[in-house]
Amino acid sequence: MRTDINKMNINHKGDIKFVMNRSLLQLIVTISETKSFTTAGEKLNMTQPAVSRAVTSLEKELGVTLLIRDRRSGVMLTPVGERIIRIYREILQGYDKVDQEIAREKGLETGSVRIGAFPVAASYFIPKIISRIKKRYPNLEFSIMEGTIADIHYLLDRREIDVGLVIAPEQSDQQTIPLYREGIFAVMREDHPLSAKTIIHPEDLRQEPMMICKAGYEPPVMAWFERANEIPRIEYVLYNYRTALQMVLAGEGLAVMSELSLLDLPPGLKVRRLSPVAYRDIHLAAAPKNERSIAVSLFIETAQNLFPFQTEHEPLIQI
Repeated sequence: MRTDINKMNINHKGDIKFVMNRSLLQLIVTISETKSFTTAGEKLNMTQPAVSRAVTSLEKELGVTLLIRDRRSGVMLTPVGERIIRIYREILQGYDKVDQEIAREKGLETGSVRIGAFPVAASYFIPKIISRIKKRYPNLEFSIMEGTIADIHYLLDRREIDVGLVIAPEQSDQQTIPLYREGIFAVMREDHPLSAKTIIHPEDLRQEPMMICKAGYEPPVMAWFERANEIPRIEYVLYNYRTALQMVLAGEGLAVMSELSLLDLPPGLKVRRLSPVAYRDIHLAAAPKNERSIAVSLFIETAQNLFPFQTEHEPLIQI
């Protein structure tokens, strides 16, 4: 049965004040995520007219426009809508924390965790973490969003995810926990003259055309060159590590890439160590400890137990 959302009003100093309820908060947030009144209504079992009435009533009571209807782009948030939606997400997370506390008191572990990660981290870490948690707490729910490292930071800032696997920036308001120190290596075709060397130095690559992956992947690589006062000859700027590997395989240049990017190396490529040694640290980013839900805290605890942070370890790849 499709239902409307109830709206409550209370008297306060002679004025009628609007009182939000959980269902209405969820509706507005869902509209902002789906960019559609119809899709949001289907997700929440509401008719499209009921959705429109609820939004119109809310905007009238608040005295501001939250959503703009655009036929091409769908429903878009206004600037004030962007700020308010972030607060609504925080309120909904508070509701979830209450639910989880009640469930824990009753001996039931429930809740949900929204996880964000860049692709190589998602494929390597997340299945192992979720599998471990599910064995003990099968009622927990997980959703996973993949994107660039920049995307994950953006989703964390907007509270659209609860925890993210990121490369921690030098300056950030996000609280991060180191998870894994990932080595950085040179990769080239097996018939390239440099493949005869066991260790690659920055000056070895001075005249070589290079592939660089952007969107948050490149800072440790560029820092390695800068420490040696070398400027790489960048031939291609890419956003996908798989594309970079295929370009190297096609003979279009060399690359300096992270360890997890090289786990499924195509035949015909070779990996070589760097000197000086280079690495990047993968971090878990989440809200401060006192603001995390039980489920999010459990995810972080499990990740740390499975992958205790070490400053030195043997590479996962064959060199």
